[in-house]
Amino acid sequence: MIGRLTGRVTQEDDGTIVVDVNGVGYEVIVPLGTIGRAKADPEGRVTLFIHTHVREDVFSLFGFASDGDRLAFRTLIGVSSVGPKTAIAVLSALPAPDLGQAIARKELGKLTSISGIGKKTAERLLLELKDKLPILEAAGPRGTATAGAAAAAPASTSSASDLLARALINMGYRQAEADRAIEQLGGKVFELGLPDLLKEALAVLSK
Repeated sequence: MIGRLTGRVTQEDDGTIVVDVNGVGYEVIVPLGTIGRAKADPEGRVTLFIHTHVREDVFSLFGFASDGDRLAFRTLIGVSSVGPKTAIAVLSALPAPDLGQAIARKELGKLTSISGIGKKTAERLLLELKDKLPILEAAGPRGTATAGAAAAAPASTSSASDLLARALINMGYRQAEADRAIEQLGGKVFELGLPDLLKEALAVLSK
């Protein structure tokens, strides 16, 4: 499974790009604006966080500017009847923090305005994502005011711990597991934003 690619973007075509990694071109489907947000090195190579989608004879790569964006995508495809391409369309129209705001405010019209999203799907998104707002908010860039400012460095240990615990529980973990992960993270809770804390916590819980 491919988790990350770093290379030069050699082709862009309606949401699909080709990333050249040491002479090998990987075709990657990305939300609009991803390349502009992706981290680039002095030589012009960008780093994309990859979700590898395998189903029967289909092998597709979906790329994101941050691990938080990828987590938001994975949260979306966990919604009933929402596939990867629909999730990409949603994130192209509404970056994850904006989607979180739309869900929190129950803005059905904003969701149905997205190409391919009908009323029933929009209602399903409102219903199934309402408990996953910390995950969507966490995808925002650090230091930027978002619906919950979850992506910024934590203002206090308790607030960061609470957000992390909520996010883990919304992903299916038990309270005891969330508490164990937070305890093992220790001082990192002071230092990291929620996307990085989630990544560290998931690594702890996978052991």
